[in-house]
Amino acid sequence: PRALARHLRISLTTSAVLLAAFVLFLLVGLSLPIIKSLYLFTIQFATNPDQPVTSVATRLRLGVWGICASSALDPPDGGECFGPMLGYTIPDAILDLTGFPALVQDVSKGVTVLLVLHLVAAGLAFIGVFTSLFLESHTMCIISLITTIFTLLVGLVVFGVDLALILVGKSRIGPLTDFNYVANWGPALWMVLAGVILSFLGMILMSIVVCECCGVGRR
Repeated sequence: PRALARHLRISLTTSAVLLAAFVLFLLVGLSLPIIKSLYLFTIQFATNPDQPVTSVATRLRLGVWGICASSALDPPDGGECFGPMLGYTIPDAILDLTGFPALVQDVSKGVTVLLVLHLVAAGLAFIGVFTSLFLESHTMCIISLITTIFTLLVGLVVFGVDLALILVGKSRIGPLTDFNYVANWGPALWMVLAGVILSFLGMILMSIVVCECCGVGRR
């Protein structure tokens, strides 16, 4: 089949949508500690305003491949980082900086191995970027639809894993610190959600082509 031979507008739109999803999934897949400004969530421990500023870590940032601990003396994206590695647990060296060593293995345990699916979702979206350009063949239309469906499904799993990691982390840290902390969502979670939405749009567009509905025909 020739590229852009048929369904030019839908082909270009789908390719652009999946390209955007690919970029989002890829960036999250390369998040902290590789890209330190992208992380899943942060934990800010409360401090006594009457005490002087020290090097004790008061902020944890958890990403796909590791974790960073920073104090008030560190720049926003600085601090001591651990990783990158798959399926990490918070090391003693990081926890000793926070004053809460009992947090060992209580955060990011188990489900972090599944975080590699970020790159799987990015790879599927990348494949869809190219297959959606060759819609002259009905076979390629079906392949493109299947690719976008798998991209959406993996994206949903990724979002669920990210959300589970955050909720589990918050629930386990709370009792160990007497809830003396503030946890916030990171930008990576919303980027994954945006990637899922874009994948859904790509699936809808390819479904229109395959079923020849909404006035769209193969010929």
